[in-house]
Amino acid sequence: MVDQGLSLKICGLTDCDQACEIAAMGVDAIGVIGVPDTPRFVEPNQRRAIFQRLTQEHPLLKRVWVVADPSNELLTSALSGEGQPSVVQLHGEESPQRCAELRWLYPAIKWWKALRLRGEEDLNGIDAYAASVDALLLDAWSPKQLGGTGHRLDPAWLERLETRICSNLPWWLAGGISAEWVPTLVHQVSPFGLDASSRLEHSPGVKDLRRVEALVEAVRVNSGNRG
Repeated sequence: MVDQGLSLKICGLTDCDQACEIAAMGVDAIGVIGVPDTPRFVEPNQRRAIFQRLTQEHPLLKRVWVVADPSNELLTSALSGEGQPSVVQLHGEESPQRCAELRWLYPAIKWWKALRLRGEEDLNGIDAYAASVDALLLDAWSPKQLGGTGHRLDPAWLERLETRICSNLPWWLAGGISAEWVPTLVHQVSPFGLDASSRLEHSPGVKDLRRVEALVEAVRVNSGNRG
């Protein structure tokens, strides 16, 4: 893993070989998108193939399936057989009650809730999920996409995140994560992990491995300098 002090997730992978190359760099999690009609959507058969390869070659890696308002039928199908995720990241309008229900129905899976934040007022809703999920992922709000926009949270109130989140609840920071931002970021805030996607890409779903390597190294170097 990159460092026990700061985890790293690379999201929006679409290819088995590239997912495994990135996993071999020492990242903590790989994300695959399951939201149809989005730029990085992966069909079920390909998703299973990616997760199966990762299970075989990197069994300790978190295999994260990103979905939005999934039905129980969709989840039951995806969470059976080979090529299962180990984490489901909920990126829709799931309420705390719905998240708690899913944890009860599928206890072998870790459940993360993504919250897209427009401004400081949105921080008030964070505590409601503290007892319903295994982790939070905080991303910048966009009217056009649920994630993967490259937009960053406003640095003017970024530091306030730590005081608004239950201390026992891990949280990941997404939105514009790149190697050059890491040194400044870790002095502002101390998330459990960073979630990177669009700023590492040649095109949606196709990562630039040099950018990924640079981010892995930046996280390694700066994990000891966290705010």
